Amino acid sequence: MTPTLLIVDDEKTTREGLRAALEDRYDVYLAEDAKVAMELLEKDHFDVLLTDFRLPSEDGMKLITRAKSLTKPPICILMTAYGSEELAVDAMKRGADDYIAKGRLQIDELEMRIANALRRQNLEVENVALHQQLDSKFGLQNLVGESAPMKEVFDVVQQVAPTRATVLLLGESGTGKEMVAKVIHQLSPRARRPMVTVHCAALAPTLLESELFGHEKGAFTGAYERRIGRFEQAQGGTLFLDEIGEIDASIQIKLLRFLGERTFERVGSNKTQTADLRLIAATNKDLGERVKAGAFREDLLFRLRVVELRLPPLRERLEDIPLLARTFLREFSEENSKPMSGFTAEAADLLLQYQWPGNVRELRTAIEHAVVLCRGEKVAARDLPASLRETVTKAPGEKDPKRLLTRSSLTLKEAERELIINALKATEGNRTLAAQKLGMSRRNFHRKLHQHHLEGF
Repeated sequence: MTPTLLIVDDEKTTREGLRAALEDRYDVYLAEDAKVAMELLEKDHFDVLLTDFRLPSEDGMKLITRAKSLTKPPICILMTAYGSEELAVDAMKRGADDYIAKGRLQIDELEMRIANALRRQNLEVENVALHQQLDSKFGLQNLVGESAPMKEVFDVVQQVAPTRATVLLLGESGTGKEMVAKVIHQLSPRARRPMVTVHCAALAPTLLESELFGHEKGAFTGAYERRIGRFEQAQGGTLFLDEIGEIDASIQIKLLRFLGERTFERVGSNKTQTADLRLIAATNKDLGERVKAGAFREDLLFRLRVVELRLPPLRERLEDIPLLARTFLREFSEENSKPMSGFTAEAADLLLQYQWPGNVRELRTAIEHAVVLCRGEKVAARDLPASLRETVTKAPGEKDPKRLLTRSSLTLKEAERELIINALKATEGNRTLAAQKLGMSRRNFHRKLHQHHLEGF
């Protein structure tokens, strides 16, 4: 798209001359004074404002000040025949992006300055967009849930993120421990520095030691050159140690020393290294039980849990399932270019009845599976994974002790949600009939759908 350029000068010959010289590369508009220029700027967006300093009634710097107050301000370049160093400094202070003396004006130089200013602006826009994408991907809004357990998680994350405190994340597999670690990092002052992740259980103890602390050339067979470890890679940022309950005793000692002194040594070296980083650890193990069994150091556990945060399993936050399901539905429908409006009542009921042993990770996979196989605008029960459908179908419903426990412990809000879902299921998704079945007005029924995050069901 051709950049738009507004030239403001009270001399017609100058205006027309600049237009003739620049119109092959820009969509050029002209104004003879600040009043006409502001009318044009307020009506349409311009990429570049090129204005003379001396204008009737209002000078060019005042025009630039007003132009920069717009929602989408243009690049502003000031021209003047009354050039001085003081004027140039003042112009920059008041928002001008560049300054050029008319007496020495060369069209080639002017074109180069405009092009450079546009390039800088594009880079700034891309940089802002990139940060917004990162914030959107890893910010607090990516932790989905409105249940009481998740609200507690949100509160702790917001409080701990700006600090330097070591955090220990506990929870079953699939509850989102790594995502929470990323959010803590992204909301911290270290957000522009790296976050380095190590899955401790994936490496043998000897390899893990080298991976974490690095090694010197010749430290062991196969160490052909010096290697920088993850502690050094995370300098200034965050180190996330997942499955920390799996590390062996020798590494526990080194980690304990680091947490106490912020120092470590590479394998095969006596030279002490330091690292300024924030440590976040996670495990699905009961570290207290591992301490009792002699498999984990109690003093290390104390160091790790400066702040301890338990992530609830999905079965303890049933009210978040519709919200999570819709979030994943949007993600995968966009990814697969399949516009989808929600779930049938039968599919929604299956999602709520299933126990989700794999937690949020399993739910996410189930929704992706459903989107890929769905043949309509809404996910139907047949689109969900067979293992999920068979597990729920085989369960004896009200005779199942676990299901009875779940139903008997329903809050009033949860019971209301189940009644709404059952009504939708019985009426095959017809909201008018479902409202009548429950004795509600259609308006009140829609309000309840919104309260329980069931709009897409």
